[in-house]
Amino acid sequence: MTESRTKQSQHSLSDYYSATQLRSDRWTSLKSTAAALAKSKQGGRSHAQLIDRTRMILESLDPIEMYWAFPGKSGMEHLRRLLVGTDYEAFARIVTRIVRALLSGSYRGKIATVVAEWDADGPAEEEAVETLEERAHARPYFEVLIVDDLSPLQEEKQCRALREIRRPDDRFIYEPVVVPSFEDALIAILLNHNVQSVVVRYDFQLKSVNNLKILQRYLSRVGDDEDIEEIDFGEFGPELCRLVRKVRPELDVFLVTDRSVEDIAGRDLGGCLRVFYNQEDYVELHLNILRGVNARYQTPFFTALKEYSKQPTGVFHALPISRGKSIARSHWIRDMGDFYGMNIFLAETSATSGGLDSLLEPHGPIKKAQELAARAFGAKRTYFATNGTSTCNKVVVQAVIRPGDIVLVDRDCHKSHHYGMVLAGAHVIYLDSYPLHQYSMYGAVPLASIKRQLLELRRAGKLDRVRMLLLTNCTFDGIVYNVERFMEECLAIKPDLVFLWDEAWFAFARFGPTYRQRTGMHAAQVLRERYRDPAHRKAFEAQKQQLKDADDEKLIAARILPDPDKVRIRVYATQSTHKTLTSLRQGSMIHVADQDFRGEVEQAFHEAYMTHTSTSPNYQIIASLDVGRRQVELEGFELVQKQVEAAMTMRKAIDSHPLLKKYFKVLTVGEMIPAQFRDSGITSYWDPEHGWNDIWDAWAQDEFALDATRVSLTVGGTGLDGDSFKNDILMDRYGIQINKTSRNTVLFMTHIGTTRSSVAYLIEVLVKVAQELDGEQEDASDMERKSFQRRVKSLMEDLPPLPDFSRFHDAFCPGKGTDTPEGDLRAAYFLAYDEPKCEYLPIETRAIETEISKGRELVSTSFIIPYPPGFPILVPGQIVSEEIIAFMRALDVKEIHGYRADLGLRVFTEDALNALSEKARAAAE
Repeated sequence: MTESRTKQSQHSLSDYYSATQLRSDRWTSLKSTAAALAKSKQGGRSHAQLIDRTRMILESLDPIEMYWAFPGKSGMEHLRRLLVGTDYEAFARIVTRIVRALLSGSYRGKIATVVAEWDADGPAEEEAVETLEERAHARPYFEVLIVDDLSPLQEEKQCRALREIRRPDDRFIYEPVVVPSFEDALIAILLNHNVQSVVVRYDFQLKSVNNLKILQRYLSRVGDDEDIEEIDFGEFGPELCRLVRKVRPELDVFLVTDRSVEDIAGRDLGGCLRVFYNQEDYVELHLNILRGVNARYQTPFFTALKEYSKQPTGVFHALPISRGKSIARSHWIRDMGDFYGMNIFLAETSATSGGLDSLLEPHGPIKKAQELAARAFGAKRTYFATNGTSTCNKVVVQAVIRPGDIVLVDRDCHKSHHYGMVLAGAHVIYLDSYPLHQYSMYGAVPLASIKRQLLELRRAGKLDRVRMLLLTNCTFDGIVYNVERFMEECLAIKPDLVFLWDEAWFAFARFGPTYRQRTGMHAAQVLRERYRDPAHRKAFEAQKQQLKDADDEKLIAARILPDPDKVRIRVYATQSTHKTLTSLRQGSMIHVADQDFRGEVEQAFHEAYMTHTSTSPNYQIIASLDVGRRQVELEGFELVQKQVEAAMTMRKAIDSHPLLKKYFKVLTVGEMIPAQFRDSGITSYWDPEHGWNDIWDAWAQDEFALDATRVSLTVGGTGLDGDSFKNDILMDRYGIQINKTSRNTVLFMTHIGTTRSSVAYLIEVLVKVAQELDGEQEDASDMERKSFQRRVKSLMEDLPPLPDFSRFHDAFCPGKGTDTPEGDLRAAYFLAYDEPKCEYLPIETRAIETEISKGRELVSTSFIIPYPPGFPILVPGQIVSEEIIAFMRALDVKEIHGYRADLGLRVFTEDALNALSEKARAAAE
């Protein structure tokens, strides 16, 4: 390859975020180039150039295709022979068939048939297209990775042996993929999403000969703490098993060894499913492979519900719609049955017997489904919820918090947490996130702020009353905490602190290696293992001596370690499964990894769960949670990978488009996360000069990371605020749905249902909007242009500063006189039920400022939540500051929950506050 071609190839590789994108586009390019080659005249210059280009594309695919069963090594060899033999028509025909099979997935489960048809005459267009019904009834297909350094003949013999054992009544069908080295195995499981099982044999090399940069990038995702170079040859097998399970914990791993099975089986293999000795009995291996995949395929409740729907029953209980009777017998609502189909009604029931189960007291298929969900999400136990994560949050808070407990809460968290604090009688300390004033949004709470607050409580002698730290991860705008580090350093101050991570938007994260490390359940597992390790004890004792007389500022600056003899891992995560994974609306889960759950929380949790869970839960939601769990265990890795790729593609397409850059901008890591929280130094995921940056280091070490799947786009350059752009442009004109806006941004979220076509449509719409704006500006008068520029300036520059939490009024401060800021939300909330103790002040006039200037402390009676931004700017018992009122005026939004525009802002009367303060003084005396 010439120097210019090398540079061209390197540049083109930098355009791709992942090798799967590269693979897809290379096959598409090969198809068009091969078609042109087949039609070109031999002997001409263009013909030689086409041959050269075809050969170059085929060579670029070689190192990637070794990790896939289709078209596989034999398929690539076949194409090379055709190209060398100048049979260009056959070459083009087969490439077309391969591309179609890859795009449609029609090769899955019938590779031998597809390969046999390669040499058949006739155009590829005559191939039959698989129907939806055929796909629904086809046996699920997967691939088995075999790690062994074999000759081509040995490889073919082993693959043939496994194929010959397959039976027509097997529930699944698979194809083997053989790689020769430790590193190739790691690349394969991160590249090939079809892999469901890994067979690690004993004769393989350490290093991969494959040095393609985009593939080597996958090795960095194993983590810097794994020094592959230092692994002894005899430890390759056990160490690879452990690493495979670390990187993709859902995979089944089998170890075949020629060493003592008894010795190997007793070691930590990271969850290796079974160890075989010098395996030659392929039947046993085949059966274990199928059994392992079948364990993940099980859907206990969904299966039970399907079986119930087939049973003849007589309905003499509530729910006339059960079995569809009230619909089928109707003359007026039959269209409902036509729309939904009958299965949903056949499966609709209030019964908990007949093979079904009770969500409130599960003993059968719901219990089993929850156990499988716990396994999938890395929890000790999991509970389903059918009325959203708002309920999950209140269940956990009410179960763990006792009246008077101090709770540290992210101030801009979901409103359900605030109401949960009221129900539990918590004394709340609100934590301020770092502000992003220029975009009217908040980031996340810095670790130093949390440590400082805990240390202040320790000085005040109140650390024993501190019960929980509650944070949102990830935030609505995509800021992700370094969960492991936050928990570790907080536990160093308060060793039994309970953590509630609101992962409403982060359920998918478990199934991507980069994202998983920042989930609550994963961090809980890592920390439990770490504190058992003698190395941690040694490090703790050394640091204890170093920081013996350290003041608070030194403790805040240091990375402090918890005492292994005192620390307790107590972690809860609530997830809106329906937001980012497959589930019907309101399907959510509570995940628990609490060492003290059984001894301290279980009964209270049961009561809280009973309090907030309906006695008539929707079975369809429960079934969808069960099926969604099956999906993520078997294809979550693939779906999350494609979700991230779609987001990265969107970011690059907008940032690199010359017209779009005039009016829009995708906010980068550097713009969303201040530099002091980014030790990695990464400022963006993609830039025109360097292409894609590897995000692993940032996610492994930075205090905060940015979820790439949440794309914040500034739209102030169009002269429209975020809410107007969302409603008037995206939704009303183009049918594009989004959720979150700020003063000058809109948020696009990719998920496992997002396709490349969806991204292309969005880019097309944004280009149309930009073209219309260009046309309007070209035809505008000078005054109209100046008016447009003023609107843009007001949206992009003249933004109101985001207000911090002011403080609780002394009447609602149990910690008055102790220099700690906790407030009694419950007391303020219920005092507001007494209407004569409340009054209204309008914010349109200067009435509020006038009262404040007189020295009066105005105190909010309720939660005031403007949309956007969607978080409380006032809570019951909070002092109303001039900054907050200025912010409310400047927001200019139509929807403010808790505020009545016709009456004004509701505050407590002076008499009510004076009476409460006098009562508190009397009680203290």
